[in-house]
Amino acid sequence: MSPAEMTRRTRDLAAELGLEHVRIARAAPVPRADYIRQWVKDGKAGEMAYLYKYQDIRDDPAALLSGAAAVVVVADPYPAGVDMPGGKHPATAGTDHRPGPGGAVPPDGSPAADNSGPRGRIARYAWGRDYHRVLRRKLQRLADAMRRELPGPFQTRVCVDTAPVVERELAAAAGLGWIGKNTMVIDERAGSYFFLGEILTTLPLQPDAPVADRCGTCTRCLQACPTGALVEPYRMDARRCIAYLTIEHRSSIPPELAAGMGNWLFGCDVCQEVCPYNRRPMRTVDPAYAPGSGRSWSPAAPLAEVLACDDETCRRRVQGTAMRRATPEMLRRNARIALENLSGSGRAG
Repeated sequence: MSPAEMTRRTRDLAAELGLEHVRIARAAPVPRADYIRQWVKDGKAGEMAYLYKYQDIRDDPAALLSGAAAVVVVADPYPAGVDMPGGKHPATAGTDHRPGPGGAVPPDGSPAADNSGPRGRIARYAWGRDYHRVLRRKLQRLADAMRRELPGPFQTRVCVDTAPVVERELAAAAGLGWIGKNTMVIDERAGSYFFLGEILTTLPLQPDAPVADRCGTCTRCLQACPTGALVEPYRMDARRCIAYLTIEHRSSIPPELAAGMGNWLFGCDVCQEVCPYNRRPMRTVDPAYAPGSGRSWSPAAPLAEVLACDDETCRRRVQGTAMRRATPEMLRRNARIALENLSGSGRAG
């Protein structure tokens, strides 16, 4: 079986498992390795200690699997699309990034219809069950199917976020999209609301070509970022990012950054909401990623309830979801900040 035939069969096997967005990259050093190393050296990764480790491995996916020749890169979509007041989608609504009646939270963070009080927003990727587990199972099934169907012997290794690989760089190298000005991988037709996962393999699969950057002159993501984390096109200072602050930053949050966090409790979608390519995002979404499929408060949490939760209750509410990444104290901290921002006190920190 030729590399082209093995590649076509791999795509077919992926499609049979519901993985429709699959591309192949060479198992080679990532193109922007020097930039990434400098970014980490400059401290832009903040308190994400894991990014300071395994730099040699992170630069080259082949270091994770001896003899690796290719990387099967998969994009698995998660829920997208909320309406702004007046029926406008965030991608067409300038820099106003507050979700309207069709979204998770009323535009001013006011009490929802169930009178549960002000709510804190949760990023879409954390609405359902933990994608690490869901997507890893899918990729493991694909790797098993490849071993049954393709000539061997060959080796595989499944990676979903936790391995020392630079997933966005591999996705761009594989042609799943380009790395946009908001540093997200963007596909012209599918947008950016998707998870990434990889199968490293010693199979000589046929690589796909990268796609052209289509951000053009658009700077909506830079203009919309409430904390100025996008310091210039294609450059993020994670230490200012709301997603980083609510999920990864363990210590207290500087007041000037807390004031820009709005009512985000976990993560942030602002730079994706305003992106024009998310007007028509991927439509087929695994029910496991939908709101209510996990145990958490998604898609938005009553802030008073979060504040009142003891550690055990909080851990139980986020068990099995991506929200378990944040500690109970962090979630209570984020809830305090959200309430103070909604009240306009500006004392959050």
